[in-house]
Amino acid sequence: MAHLLLRGSPLGSAGEPAALIEAVLFDKDGTLSHSEPMLLALSRARIERCSALLAAHPAGHAGRVPELEALLRRAYGIAEAAVDPGGITAVAARDHNLIATATSLTQVGLSWPDALLIAEDCFAATDALHGQGAEQPPRPTDGLADLLGRLHVAGVRCAVISNDHEEGIHAFLSRSGLSSCFEAVWSADHRPRKPDPAAVHGLCSLLGVSPGRCALIGDAASDLRMASAAGVPLALGYRAGWRQPPTLDPGTLIVEHWQELDVLPDTIRPEPCPSPAGDPVGPGIVSSPVSVHQAR
Repeated sequence: MAHLLLRGSPLGSAGEPAALIEAVLFDKDGTLSHSEPMLLALSRARIERCSALLAAHPAGHAGRVPELEALLRRAYGIAEAAVDPGGITAVAARDHNLIATATSLTQVGLSWPDALLIAEDCFAATDALHGQGAEQPPRPTDGLADLLGRLHVAGVRCAVISNDHEEGIHAFLSRSGLSSCFEAVWSADHRPRKPDPAAVHGLCSLLGVSPGRCALIGDAASDLRMASAAGVPLALGYRAGWRQPPTLDPGTLIVEHWQELDVLPDTIRPEPCPSPAGDPVGPGIVSSPVSVHQAR
């Protein structure tokens, strides 16, 4: 077990001993990995494929291709060179993205069966551009390997909780040389998925640790609310994984770079946690009294 410090200040309730942590649960896209270039390319390929299929549809909807492209850009949350960190492309599983695509197709005049067929064709044709098959595959966020090494030395276990599929998570960890750093994964293949607090409970069960002895680090407000509802005492928002920093709830403890986190083994006792008035990291810990196996 260990204590976590953010910019030199121990994390825990004000005036109390710093929280003791046995495990850290990490989100993947935008937290462990820089995935934005890959997701942008994937989204553009999906839009191009859907547009071509709509133009070729026998019902004659070619004139509505520009409308569809605008709908899909909004649905996917993509701009010229950025992905919305809170949008469906960034946070949702493949099947949710497929349903959003089919729904957009119905808005330009297709029946639901036809829209679903085109969406399924589109995704089947572009799936190879996701993950490690991408021209720009996801890479670890800066400083991650060093933090994972320090957590390992302190005896803190690590796990991934993500709405990517398990295959994609393991492919990223393997390619990045990080597989040995993580003991468990909770993916889109598991039930329930994020952001259900029971997903945290399921992952903690796989690890054999209590949620009350964990920290969770993610880039979405929904991740941190999930942690709180699951009874995780430390929930930290990581903001360096996207061009456009994610919007997080007021009072969230923010990590801008992994170097800002220090790990102290339990044998080294930090000072009691500062009160909010004197806390250089913000208004205090995002305290989480908030709240098993299946494939993104």
